[in-house]
Amino acid sequence: MSSPRDFIDDSADYWRRDERTIKLHGPEGFEGMRRAGRLAAETLDFITPHVLPGVTTGELDKLCHDFIRDHSAIPAPLGYRGYPKSICTSINHVVCHGIPSDKRLQDGDIVNIDVTVILDGWYGDTSRMYFAGNVGVKARRLCDVTYEAMMRGIAAAKPGGHVGDIGHAIQTFVEAQRFSVVRDFSGHGLGRIFHDAPNILHYGKPGTGPVLKPGMFFTVEPMVNAGTWQVKILSDGWTAVTRDKQLSAQFEHSVGVTETGVEFFTLSPTGLAKPPYELGEEKPAEARQAAAV
Repeated sequence: MSSPRDFIDDSADYWRRDERTIKLHGPEGFEGMRRAGRLAAETLDFITPHVLPGVTTGELDKLCHDFIRDHSAIPAPLGYRGYPKSICTSINHVVCHGIPSDKRLQDGDIVNIDVTVILDGWYGDTSRMYFAGNVGVKARRLCDVTYEAMMRGIAAAKPGGHVGDIGHAIQTFVEAQRFSVVRDFSGHGLGRIFHDAPNILHYGKPGTGPVLKPGMFFTVEPMVNAGTWQVKILSDGWTAVTRDKQLSAQFEHSVGVTETGVEFFTLSPTGLAKPPYELGEEKPAEARQAAAV
């Protein structure tokens, strides 16, 4: 779940300014994040066969909520600064923080599902794009570019480098594909705090920003628009949409800086990375039962 780059709600117990510091974690932290990140990834694996034309985003939310609770974890978004649901579902021109509802997915929709779990006090945060039915060429290309941008940004994260290296790698790749990077939201530090320092901008200059050090945990989660990068927030106070109503896509991983590079905490244990996902003949109900074992 992305961080609004310039907004900090000091009235919230879970968003205290004095706690937003860059933290360097040791082996215990890495192990905690591996467990939390894996469960977040397993939640997205579990929901994959359910993302079909005709399903409501509210139904997807309920399925994810129950899966997370059945695995002795807490859905972090629920009640966070008043957010009313357990996941975010952002369809087509919704950039991020789409609130699940009785809205049904239509054939050709693209949707981002963003999941954050709290397991034993550690936050695992990840999101993927999904196709509902038959998706057009432009939407597929946008999702491919967004995934590649995220992976290039993560590859640029190296000990001794800078946070700006990540944003620069993402921005230069995306703009070369004639798409744009959203400026209003960022990745963020995490661990035992949902949104911690540092902010991970998805644009910028190399060699700028905080130095990357082993033990730093953060998300890389670029939002890429087919048109301009400008967004607006709807009256619900959460849903961000593209101003020009063109499509938007996002992928997200939680990672930790190591002595030699980064460790992914939220890779799919079944190898699901980006759509279209190959699920074979498995049915949704069977997938849920298998995931819960």
